[in-house]
Amino acid sequence: MKHPPRSFFNRPTLTVAKELLGKVLVVGRASGRINEVEAYIGQNDPACHAARGKTERNKVMFDHAGCLYVYFTYGMYHCANIVTEREHFPAAVLLRSIEPIDGIKLMEKRRGKKHHLADGPGKLCIALGLTKQAHNGLDLCSGGSAYVYDDGFKPKLIKKSPRIGIRDGQEKLWRFYY
Repeated sequence: MKHPPRSFFNRPTLTVAKELLGKVLVVGRASGRINEVEAYIGQNDPACHAARGKTERNKVMFDHAGCLYVYFTYGMYHCANIVTEREHFPAAVLLRSIEPIDGIKLMEKRRGKKHHLADGPGKLCIALGLTKQAHNGLDLCSGGSAYVYDDGFKPKLIKKSPRIGIRDGQEKLWRFYY
């Protein structure tokens, strides 16, 4: 089990997004293999939360690579991103879906279901117990209870498509999945 160093996240966002596929995300006693992500890159990306500049909500995107940027959306769901690239440049990878590995009973309890536990960004956060209050700004490279690791799994075929649920920037094929 190998934990990617900060330098893994401190690279171009599209590279990090593709290479996160197949890695395992651990949050406390629950984990899952990342199988779908989306990239959001800087103030020239109209779908990026930082497109209009730094705000209280998005300030973690301007932090160092490897931090979690967790936000609340639609008044009911959390979404989790991993910050990428250099400090002060707002870029991140949205974690859209994982395949549960450990803590499945805990995920089922959190979700109140036995199927489709983490196949969407809101479901993923509920299943892993990720919240803005507890996890926004958390450093995945600090050796704490939340981290990413590489167990050697490599997806056979990575697909790409437009990002989901956005109005601006739909022409960018920055959603990656297997």
